[in-house]
Amino acid sequence: MRSLPIRVRLTLWYSLAVAVTMFTIGFAALWMVHRTIDDLENEELQQRVRSVRRFVESRPPGESADELRTAITAAYNVSHGNKWLQVIDENGNWIYRSPHVAAAYPTLALPQQAPQNGRYFTYTAESISVRALIEIIEVHGLRYTVQTGLTLTKTMAVLSNFRLQLFLLVTVGLIVSSLAGHFMSRKALVPVAALAYEARRINDRNLDIRLPVPSAKDEISDLSRTLNQMLERIDKAFTSVRTFTGNASHELRTPISLLRTEIEVALMRPREADEYRAVLGRLHDETVLMTNLIENLLSLARADGGAEAISLTPIRIGYLFRLTSKRWKSSMDRAMLDFTVDCPKPELVLLADEQAILRLLSILLDNASKYTPPGGAVTLSAADDGERIALSVRDTGIGIAPEHSLRIFDRFYRATPAKGNVPVGSGLGLALAKWIAERHGTVLKVESEPGSGSCFSFSLKRISTALPVNDENLLSTLFTIV
Repeated sequence: MRSLPIRVRLTLWYSLAVAVTMFTIGFAALWMVHRTIDDLENEELQQRVRSVRRFVESRPPGESADELRTAITAAYNVSHGNKWLQVIDENGNWIYRSPHVAAAYPTLALPQQAPQNGRYFTYTAESISVRALIEIIEVHGLRYTVQTGLTLTKTMAVLSNFRLQLFLLVTVGLIVSSLAGHFMSRKALVPVAALAYEARRINDRNLDIRLPVPSAKDEISDLSRTLNQMLERIDKAFTSVRTFTGNASHELRTPISLLRTEIEVALMRPREADEYRAVLGRLHDETVLMTNLIENLLSLARADGGAEAISLTPIRIGYLFRLTSKRWKSSMDRAMLDFTVDCPKPELVLLADEQAILRLLSILLDNASKYTPPGGAVTLSAADDGERIALSVRDTGIGIAPEHSLRIFDRFYRATPAKGNVPVGSGLGLALAKWIAERHGTVLKVESEPGSGSCFSFSLKRISTALPVNDENLLSTLFTIV
């Protein structure tokens, strides 16, 4: 089922809120009018009872019932003859009887039987609703029951007219408010429509366009800023992908062209076994470079896609350095470099992913061996830094110029062009090393000076565990982050 457009939903919600408000106010107003009329009627009835009390009090004490009846009849037939009123004393003698009440109530409760505090009630006499009060008064030691009433014809007419007018007012108000709500929803959504129109104009070829931001600090301006921030991230991502794709294509095209050239030259004429062996050796070197490049590309692609998992386990620093030294000792010897491992406290335990941290160290050592001339030195060291363990790779190579220090971790960026016997790299190693360091919750730092070598360093969390840490078979994964 399709949902209603937001404009219609806003109108409906606004109309519902106004309707609830108006009906609530209407019912409250109707109740207050009822309450006010009831209070006025009750006060009028109480006033009549007080009038009877004052009249009886004005008569001399000891006056007989007949004399009182004659006096009150003479007085009340003139002013109260058409009103609902009757009075009876405690002996059952009728003092006064209005024709209206006498016809409807031929009997009246004696004072000793009537409610002491009075009672209000409503009854119907000859299709006329009457609001009545029965109350006891005591004058000159005698008690009387007074019953008086008011016809509700006018009251009911006033209330009926008020309800009709209130219903019409609420109906008209609801219609007007619905139209106003529809108009306001259209006006309120005009900026959203404008944003949608501008957003539809943006595609992968003009991601530099930004949506207009209203001057008012409201939800629309927040939405515009949020969308612009999203567009900026998308633009950077597209630029990164285009750059990455272009650089990857360029990097792969060069070794593939070399392979093709070598193969074509070798096939131009028959050659001796030594010549074929030399060609195969060069082809092998190129395939090794291509393999490393493709592995780095795949690793970065998996890292960008969130598919590369880091599994943290406790690792003894001495075991980690033994593995690294075993892998790189022969390579450093062939490069005629003095490779030193400085580990004063091999018993320290750090928390890391074994394969990932070995790869990070290998990337740093590979760079150090490439850019350090023969006869230089490369040092792998670890130092206790309180709750963390600082690891570093220092060399005495050609160093890095200050203008390149901030960009050497960018993909495909090479600070030093290939000169002489300085090998060519893909420019992906340090980018991958930076990602591995970040996944371990640390930062890969570099300190370098041209001609004096470089030092890459980072720190890992140190743990104190009572569990035995087997150098050859590390503990199973304690933490996994993706």
